[in-house]
Amino acid sequence: MRTLFAVCLMILCWLQYGVWFGPSGYFAQARLQGQVDHQTDRVSILSQRNRILEGEVIALKSDKSVLESRARKDLGLIKSGEVFYLTPGS
Repeated sequence: MRTLFAVCLMILCWLQYGVWFGPSGYFAQARLQGQVDHQTDRVSILSQRNRILEGEVIALKSDKSVLESRARKDLGLIKSGEVFYLTPGS
């Protein structure tokens, strides 16, 4: 009887080990859930960034003045006939 109890206890411990520490056990699933949460957050941030960039692309394609102001601001371009003034300290 004692031997049967010991064998059953060993089987129970072996099964519990698989449940908690196995490749699809509790801790592995918790780690994977953390990775999924991280990637979900990253996807939402990148989706928001994509929406902003899509809006910029549409604005640049549809309105020439937006394209011109972007070139002036980012690239420092000027129109022909304009005079460029650089004020130090600004």
